[in-house]
Amino acid sequence: MSGLPNVIDNTASTAKADWTLCVAPMIDVTDKHCRLFHRMLAPRARLYTEMITTGALQYGDVPRLLDYDSSEHPVALQLGGSEPAALAHSAKLGEQWGYDEINLNCGCPSERVQKGAFGACLMAEPNLVADCVKAMQDVVSVPVTVKHRLGLDYEQDYGFAQNFVGILYEAGVRVFVVHARNAVLKGLSPKENREIPPLRYDYARQLVKDFPDATFVLNGGLATTDESLAELPSFAGVMLGRAAWHTPAVLREISQHLWPDDHYMDGTSIVQRMYEYAQHLVAEGLSVRMATRAMLGWPHGLAGARQWRRTLSDASVMNKNEPEVLLAAWEALQARQNEPAA
Repeated sequence: MSGLPNVIDNTASTAKADWTLCVAPMIDVTDKHCRLFHRMLAPRARLYTEMITTGALQYGDVPRLLDYDSSEHPVALQLGGSEPAALAHSAKLGEQWGYDEINLNCGCPSERVQKGAFGACLMAEPNLVADCVKAMQDVVSVPVTVKHRLGLDYEQDYGFAQNFVGILYEAGVRVFVVHARNAVLKGLSPKENREIPPLRYDYARQLVKDFPDATFVLNGGLATTDESLAELPSFAGVMLGRAAWHTPAVLREISQHLWPDDHYMDGTSIVQRMYEYAQHLVAEGLSVRMATRAMLGWPHGLAGARQWRRTLSDASVMNKNEPEVLLAAWEALQARQNEPAA
């Protein structure tokens, strides 16, 4: 893998398959640069790529799509597709590149995904999903997992989710990431689909009871440390999405509650490592923004957070493509923390 070698030592995170704390796959968000930053905040968190379609891997630039830094482990490749042979090919590529898990997207409701007849649409065809899963399992040794919703459109019958999970369980799936809302395929945007369909954690808990030897990870609506920790007694893990993007410090907070004895980098050390990474990107002709984009919400709630975001979003500053802007923004933020209270 290219990138900055040995950015961090996360030996603890690779000790075993663990879904206790996960960061959701998010299109245009969880690229390798974002995942690198998240790894520094949460050494054991399981990270997921953006959804990558089978078509992109068949016809696109595979190294560009699958490259990652070795410190990201454990890291899962999420695939989008509905053809068993194409998914098997993509899953095999993922294993060859060293991903720790292959995850099939059965939850994305976007129009683009619907046109490709995959994502949340697949929940209407559980037997096809089972065929897809079996095809992938036949060619890889890493876990093949599924991320799904509880239902489609406005159907509220628990039996729909139970049947979907049951068919996949019979196909050999043992890890399910449950976004505890329905996916409304017509009339709601992806953003609205993350907010408007009601959360039904009770249905997700019932799946845990009905399939006791499967691993269920809860996704959807989890924004704070307290909310996440409150659900862990009921589930094998929690998965944070937009909260990890908008307020990434929550990953550190949850991680420290779960694994208080682990080593955690302090803020200055993280900034220094990301600065070094930004230098590496610039040397390759890439943009500093790739390194700083995921860091915008990091100091959320602290004095100086607004100026931090403003500096790292200012086109006139960022267009200079100078990694030193990150050090300057951090120094200004720290100065605000040291100001005497009014």
